[in-house]
Amino acid sequence: MAEGDALTIHEAAETTGWSPRMLRYVERSGLVVPERSRSGYRLYGPAELQRLRTLRELLERFDVGLSEIGFALRLRRDADLREAVGEWFDAQPHRPEDVAAADWLRWEQEKHQRLLNTQLMETAPR
Repeated sequence: MAEGDALTIHEAAETTGWSPRMLRYVERSGLVVPERSRSGYRLYGPAELQRLRTLRELLERFDVGLSEIGFALRLRRDADLREAVGEWFDAQPHRPEDVAAADWLRWEQEKHQRLLNTQLMETAPR
């Protein structure tokens, strides 16, 4: 695509109603990836504008967010993720054999607390 046949990110934002920030997010998500000029500028041609328009229509039609469409794309591309999500949907909760029925709730609460503590430690500034 020649640079004269394309819009910059700011021109594309004006044309489509998406902000430049949202266009960058859409690109990072892999939903619409514009070509780049030799100097690295994003170039939005008619194909990208059409994808942005139909993406907006999809979001509105099904009342979903960009992150949901991004996740759907990841599911489509990543077989391991697709399989793990399918297994999670199919899994039935079951009490561990070594946990008494009367203790199961407390056991799950403690397990969640350990998980949360680990996550907090991993994200805490050092």
